[in-house]
Amino acid sequence: MRTPKIFSLSISSTIAVVITSIVSLLGFFWPFILPPQSSGIAQHNQWFMWLALPLALLILITQLTSKKLDAKSIALLGVLVAVMAALRPLGAGAIGIEPMWFILIIAARVFGPGFGLILGITATFFSAFLTGGFGPWLAYQMFAAGWLGLLGGLLPKKIKGRAELAMLLTYGIFASFLFGLLMDLQFWPWAIGANTQLSFSPTASLSTNFAHFIIFHFTTSMAWDLPRAIFTSALILLAAPALLTAFRRTVKRANFLTPIEFLSSPYTK
Repeated sequence: MRTPKIFSLSISSTIAVVITSIVSLLGFFWPFILPPQSSGIAQHNQWFMWLALPLALLILITQLTSKKLDAKSIALLGVLVAVMAALRPLGAGAIGIEPMWFILIIAARVFGPGFGLILGITATFFSAFLTGGFGPWLAYQMFAAGWLGLLGGLLPKKIKGRAELAMLLTYGIFASFLFGLLMDLQFWPWAIGANTQLSFSPTASLSTNFAHFIIFHFTTSMAWDLPRAIFTSALILLAAPALLTAFRRTVKRANFLTPIEFLSSPYTK
């Protein structure tokens, strides 16, 4: 079944996504591009937070104002955001066990990359109200989740059946490790201080800092990324067949973007 156009990115939304992605990529990869000077790492995190959140809101506004989302699709988005936000605290405190990701991947698969992007960003933001996860890291989590939804929606549409399930399982594992990698990128420069053999150094070469990060990532992340990958792929294996059917039936029956018409009463003139 072909993805309806309401869930595709409009031209204005695409421009907003490109601009926001460039800014957010700088936020993640600044240790290898723009080493901090006198401003310090803490101020850098605050700068990215305050700049990134309005840009995330810009994506949502451009998607809504471009008539790609109507009342029914916004309601669907709200329901899925609420479900993902409610699922996230269930894994709070556990090593990488976050049950929200399988919903994001399956929804993005059916509803498209634009919907997946907005769903990932908004669900991560609202889940922070339940987990108390507000801080400089929130903007990074929002964009990482949005990217996972965007990429999930860009998976080949012609693959169906068992091959589709295998593809979603593979992507679930990839997305779990990618999220861990991105979170380590924003965590590493300030997490271990400046006086260790794995620390970020603004005076070191690109290759030296990159080597430090790779060692730090693989020595610390497996305890989080591997359980996340196993848990996410297991939930996809169990829930994907039923959810794919339900979501595709929703697309078919909801008849998005069709105007609601009220029949006139036979008693009115």
